[in-house]
Amino acid sequence: MSVGASMRPIGVETGVLITIIAVAAGWFGACGRQPDDSSAAKPVPGARSGFIRLSAEELARAGIEARPIVRGPHRVSREFPATIQANENELAEVTTLIRGRVVTVQVDVGADVKKGDLLALLHSTELGLAESAYVKAAARLHEADLAYRRAKDLHENKVVSLAEFLRREAEMKTAQAEARETRNRLELLGVSRREIERLDREGTIRSDVPLLAPFDGRVIMRNITRGEVVETHQKFFTVADLSEVWVIANVPEKDVEYIQKGQTVDIVAAAYPHALFQGAVTYIGDVLDAATRTLRVRVTAPNPEKRLKPEMFALVRVYAAPDADVLAVPLSAVQSGPTGKVVFVQRAPAEFEARTVRLGPEYGDVVVILDGLQDGEPVVTRGAFVLRSEMERHKIEPAP
Repeated sequence: MSVGASMRPIGVETGVLITIIAVAAGWFGACGRQPDDSSAAKPVPGARSGFIRLSAEELARAGIEARPIVRGPHRVSREFPATIQANENELAEVTTLIRGRVVTVQVDVGADVKKGDLLALLHSTELGLAESAYVKAAARLHEADLAYRRAKDLHENKVVSLAEFLRREAEMKTAQAEARETRNRLELLGVSRREIERLDREGTIRSDVPLLAPFDGRVIMRNITRGEVVETHQKFFTVADLSEVWVIANVPEKDVEYIQKGQTVDIVAAAYPHALFQGAVTYIGDVLDAATRTLRVRVTAPNPEKRLKPEMFALVRVYAAPDADVLAVPLSAVQSGPTGKVVFVQRAPAEFEARTVRLGPEYGDVVVILDGLQDGEPVVTRGAFVLRSEMERHKIEPAP
């Protein structure tokens, strides 16, 4: 009895132990039979939380950059293509009113001239004939005036008849009309008052037609050669005062609201990409171009160093009133996600959170964030496309 009594608890304990071992063996056996299925069902770390984790190698290869986004005032700007032109109020085409032959040319393109400087000299037979007719008419007028005065004195003294006096008076008036006609002819041919006074004083005929600079400026076009015969429809020189230029911009219809007369704008010339010029809006068109749906806007810009030259390409940058409290990110930071627009917030050196955001208006290369980001959060501004690819590959849902 003592032996049986001593063995029963051992047997019980042994049975229990065998049962536990069998259950454990079955559990381990089940786990061992499906290693691949367990691995396939295991979710990617962070798939539910919206986090993306990169290895050190992937992080270096992606070239990711992030910077904190700070809420504050934002200045809205628009840029419009433009062309630089000479100020047409300070631009002159030098022509002639009389046909002639070029005797000499005094200036070339690029020459700075003063008002009244000689640009070229023409010789005109037509001018010589017109001056000759004027001198002859002046001589006839002088003779007729003397005859009229003498006849008037004689008539007052009862020496000549009234008919003779009236005839002399008519001749004098006819001579006056001829003199006025020939003088007007000279003026229509562009002869100056000083030259007409010289003709009255000296009576010598000159057939030279000087082409003079109309004001201080620079010769920007020359189309004349010594010895050629020129006509009245030709343009020989263009003189421009380039100390002030026009910048003609084409503003799309949707951006017309940003333009106001008298507004100060920035000008970036293609020839000087790192230089900034300023001007003022002096004209806004009243009619849109039907083909391009743009409005012509003129900006007047000081050009004291003559760096801005006609026909250069430029951009006109217009600033609107700044918004006082705006959270904006670069457009490169925004990606398209499964539920809308997404940005990536850096949580650790190699950990990023995909965040769904609600966008506001775009201003150039930045876009306003209305909802989804907090002030000061570091947002990925470079390499966001790589993170989006990782998000799609692992089917990670962005955080709301």
